[in-house]
Amino acid sequence: MKITIIAGARPNFMKIAPLARAIKSASEAGKEISYRLVYTGSKNDTSIEPSLFSDLNLTPPDSYLEVESDNFFKRTADIIVAFADELDKHPANAVIVVDDFTPTMACSLVAKKKGIKVVHLVAGIRSFDMNKPKEVNRMIIDGLSDILFTAGMDANRNLSNTGTDINNIYFVGNILIDTLRLSLPNITRPVNFDILGIKENDYVLLTLNKRDIINNDEKLKEIINTIINSSSKKIVAPLHSYVKSKIESLGLKSDRLLIIQPQSYLSFIYAAKNASAIVTDSGNIAEEATFMNVPCITLDNYTEHNETVTSGTNLLIGEDYSRIKESMEKIAKGEWKNSTLPERWDGRTSERIVQILLEEI
Repeated sequence: MKITIIAGARPNFMKIAPLARAIKSASEAGKEISYRLVYTGSKNDTSIEPSLFSDLNLTPPDSYLEVESDNFFKRTADIIVAFADELDKHPANAVIVVDDFTPTMACSLVAKKKGIKVVHLVAGIRSFDMNKPKEVNRMIIDGLSDILFTAGMDANRNLSNTGTDINNIYFVGNILIDTLRLSLPNITRPVNFDILGIKENDYVLLTLNKRDIINNDEKLKEIINTIINSSSKKIVAPLHSYVKSKIESLGLKSDRLLIIQPQSYLSFIYAAKNASAIVTDSGNIAEEATFMNVPCITLDNYTEHNETVTSGTNLLIGEDYSRIKESMEKIAKGEWKNSTLPERWDGRTSERIVQILLEEI
């Protein structure tokens, strides 16, 4: 069985790495299975640091489609043409796509048109807001998929409610946790921490990536000022240069606001694990915080994995940023909600996936 795995953005690699290892292990055990990893972006993509593949113990992609347009329609069209050519040169029995990015959707369409099985990893996510581009992608990808791997029972229900054949849905667990479990013994303290005098469990970790926050001056001001005024701890913020520049241009300053460069995967996990609290707009970080039992405040009213809220350490505050202060006070008093590990967050998701692939394809 030949499998092509698609990566369309940096976060995909954290979910692909354990699957690649599980496929390799099955192959070494005598199973007829192999994979080819395709990245739809450029080999020189600045969002992918050189250490990423070594941190994840993942072989770099076998192929780069070199599509980099910011225009949705051009990017989609270019990926469709490039991936069709890739499959002509390297036929596959199945194409595995991850999450809900535009490349995920484009490659699903190519595979389906070529009569190749489409396998969606982290299927069934819904915001129920069709004005969000990712929601459109999700509906298309799930509709095209022959096998749908879900991370939670909410996703199973979403798929069933939209008419997906239950025989094609498999609740395998959260594959991001496979990577996290394997990586925790190898995490490394960021060099910046020693330089800046940052002590474990004595800082708030802040991450910001979503454009609707970064490009909204009023939102950004309120978030940064509220965090600064809500805690006496240092605020460690690994931010891209354009976010740092935006914060500086707005005159948002504090001796406790420490903006550092984006970290490697293993260094970032160290920073997250040893924070007293995390404030983020990232769903992946909320999942990691739940597994590591770190209080997490998400700057949104929606999360891809509701179990981080119902079982885990995550709290959604929407755009009511005044709730940051209230939340910080609870954390300082040790009054944060109790957390339990969601079902099948056991680090064996990739093994379950490979077993199903061997049985179904």
